[in-house]
Amino acid sequence: MTTTLESAPVPATAPTTLIDRVLRLREFAILAVLVLMLGATQITNSAFLSQQGIKDLLLNATILVLVAIGEAMVVLTRNVDLSVGSVLGVAAFAAGTFLRSGGNPFLAVLIAVALGAAFGALNGLLVSTGQVPALVVTLGTLYIIRGTDSIWVGSREITAGDLPSGFSSFGHGGLGFVPYLAILAALVLVAVAWYLRDYPGGREFYALGSSPEAARLAGVPVRKRVLTAYIACGALAGLGGALYLARFGNVDSGTGGGYELTVVSAVVVGGVAFTGGSGNVYGAALGALLLTSVNSVLPSIGVSSTWVLAIDGILLLLAIAVDRIVALRVAGTLRTRAARRRIARHG
Repeated sequence: MTTTLESAPVPATAPTTLIDRVLRLREFAILAVLVLMLGATQITNSAFLSQQGIKDLLLNATILVLVAIGEAMVVLTRNVDLSVGSVLGVAAFAAGTFLRSGGNPFLAVLIAVALGAAFGALNGLLVSTGQVPALVVTLGTLYIIRGTDSIWVGSREITAGDLPSGFSSFGHGGLGFVPYLAILAALVLVAVAWYLRDYPGGREFYALGSSPEAARLAGVPVRKRVLTAYIACGALAGLGGALYLARFGNVDSGTGGGYELTVVSAVVVGGVAFTGGSGNVYGAALGALLLTSVNSVLPSIGVSSTWVLAIDGILLLLAIAVDRIVALRVAGTLRTRAARRRIARHG
């Protein structure tokens, strides 16, 4: 008889109280840095946090937040998807081509999402069924998708004039200073966070990332969960491509190039451990908001934008170092507690 989650304990299916406190502290620290950075910029540039300024900050973060949510789901399972930038680019051009021929905007978005989900399924099948390392698989599909996109697109491009006015208006409009794109991203964020936190299948992502072998022995459908994570990641990258088209109105063969590195940085800076099993999508969203805010803050205070990549790299290294230190301290604390319980039990 197959062992189920109810009949066998799954290590780290729910983080311990100590780890929960550490993660909350990490997210609070990111939020504090973000608030301090924006506040200091507002002091030096009083127009920075105007209504339009806040709207621009949210618009700039929206697409990265969406793709980072999907990437976080994959990283939680102790994998990675390096093809998200290429998927975003090809999905954006596919949606733009459909719209240019007179297609319905809603169907264009569905096409982008479906195309992204298909590429995600390919990655998921190769990783889960083929047992090929995720880094190798997604690096390969990155180049395959990028090469296919370059051949298909060639020197062509989609411009704002090729798009329906309502589609472009959605990409720039909003309720007051809150863009429609940000509202959509927030809805996706809350839905995915609820699934991962409260739904049994979502908790299995953490079990799988913490210990794949223990999760398998406990009855977690490992291949199914890995495939689900990759499909969700691809679908959100496709959605990000459609929203990129609505936001910027311009897509060519270079769209999305290098974007995967920014996405992975946002996820890791946001506290999702690259070794899997800990973190949440709220942290990934905060990481995305922090990185995009850095891009906006530097020019507004007169610092060259060439520093952006260097600062992103520094933040990534700091996040990895913090993860390592926290992991070692938490492991030491848990070992000490376990030893004390054994002594108390036998003493």
